[in-house]
Amino acid sequence: MKQSLSLRVSQHLTLTPQLQQAIRLLQISTLELQQEVAQMLDENPFLEQSQEHALREEFGLEHADTPVSSADLAAQTAADFPAEDVRSSGEELLSLSDSGMDWEGDGSVQMSPDDSEWGGDAKARNGQDDGEDKEASELARMQESLQSHLRRQVLSLRLAAPEHAALHFLIDSLNEDGYLEDSLETLAGTLLDGGDALALEDLLHHFTVALGLLQHLEPAGVGARDLAECLRLQLQALQHAGVVPAEAAAFALRVCAQAMDLLARRDVKRLAQVCDGSEAQVREALALIARLEPKPGRRFADVQHHAVVPDVLVTLVQSSATATAQLKVQLNPDVMPRLRVQEMYANALRNHRSGTDAASHSALQQRLQEARWFIKNIQQRFDTILRVSKAIVQRQRAFFLHGDLAMQPLSLREIAQELNLHESTLSRVTSAKYMATPFGTFELKHFFGSGLGTDSGGNTSSTAVRALIKQLVGAENPKKPLSDAQIADLLKEQGIACARRTVAKYREALKIATASVRRQ
Repeated sequence: MKQSLSLRVSQHLTLTPQLQQAIRLLQISTLELQQEVAQMLDENPFLEQSQEHALREEFGLEHADTPVSSADLAAQTAADFPAEDVRSSGEELLSLSDSGMDWEGDGSVQMSPDDSEWGGDAKARNGQDDGEDKEASELARMQESLQSHLRRQVLSLRLAAPEHAALHFLIDSLNEDGYLEDSLETLAGTLLDGGDALALEDLLHHFTVALGLLQHLEPAGVGARDLAECLRLQLQALQHAGVVPAEAAAFALRVCAQAMDLLARRDVKRLAQVCDGSEAQVREALALIARLEPKPGRRFADVQHHAVVPDVLVTLVQSSATATAQLKVQLNPDVMPRLRVQEMYANALRNHRSGTDAASHSALQQRLQEARWFIKNIQQRFDTILRVSKAIVQRQRAFFLHGDLAMQPLSLREIAQELNLHESTLSRVTSAKYMATPFGTFELKHFFGSGLGTDSGGNTSSTAVRALIKQLVGAENPKKPLSDAQIADLLKEQGIACARRTVAKYREALKIATASVRRQ
């Protein structure tokens, strides 16, 4: 094989460390951003969290997507990354310069007049709250767990040591819904790990006694192995307490003993046959079963894990000067970190350039520049979110005034072209970012949807069609529920061309059962 040298001219994009960090910060959620900030505060001594009010850096909204200045570029050395990094992360997303950059620099670059904090209007995270009301997260942490609630009830029982230990073991084996997923044999096998048959039989006896005690604790239905047993335990508790008539509870127990798919389909005729009762008795039993709790541990769930903190707040402001209502769009100050460069360390680094180890001084310069860019990238993240949110509110003004029925069809490309952003950038901005509105809190992606044709030649949003389907189902006659074909005909009467299969798809997305199941 003959070897030769050749020249080839090619073009490719490179992702600088700053651009890589900006892309990562833009696409992560608020919770992940808080973790990123906490990690950076631990690793970088030049970055600190401020509790004082200070001027924000001059990287405001009007400068959110401007290229990096030549002065900033001159302060840094080139950093060349392979083109594969670009193909894996997409095209340049934030309109930042794609020239080579590095974290290096002595911190003297004038990116900010005073290196002050960003997010000066944000509430101090470590500050004391003067009000008496507790935060939702604090209340969630104070909430009693299912296991603690059960152990507190066990304290009132007088049990022998083996039953006491077995009962505590079963309590710890419950899932968050209050079910015992593993069989008693499996649980006993994990403890003995190959013990003899006599020891296994003795342990199963203690577990059986403990299970009976557990299933008599509150909430009713806890310790069940499946849904049928959970419903049966609750019905027996109601029957024992005299809350429902004994005959009604007994017939409901017979209904629960049948296959669960019959209950799910509300097959009244079939249940009446297999339970040897009338259809009126079956309907009464189904109404009683519907009042039961299929997940006894639901009210003990940790609500902190399910809380959604909005990134943007949209409020309706009534103007006295004009009759029209105004929509105010602002960032949520509770999710905006207040960061600034540690002035004492930065000044010490500037004033002691001579007489220090070159390698150590260079490393400190890099950490200082990294802190500066981290503050800027966080600010640019929120500025981009605010720009996109304002554009969404402007396009979907009717929704913020009238709700889902007034939602207009909107695509990512329309907003991207309006804001001069890449479509992939907009996709990252709208993922895992939430907006609090007068009608609830929604993900930013909620305001984008395809359009369906109308008789007038225009389009209506699929979100509005789903809201209209929900409204039609809510107003239907329970004895004669609307089928998908009938809903499609009603939509057609209102000028919306929607096929029956499309109606079925939207109905399933809304978690609305079929007409046969909804029929009472």
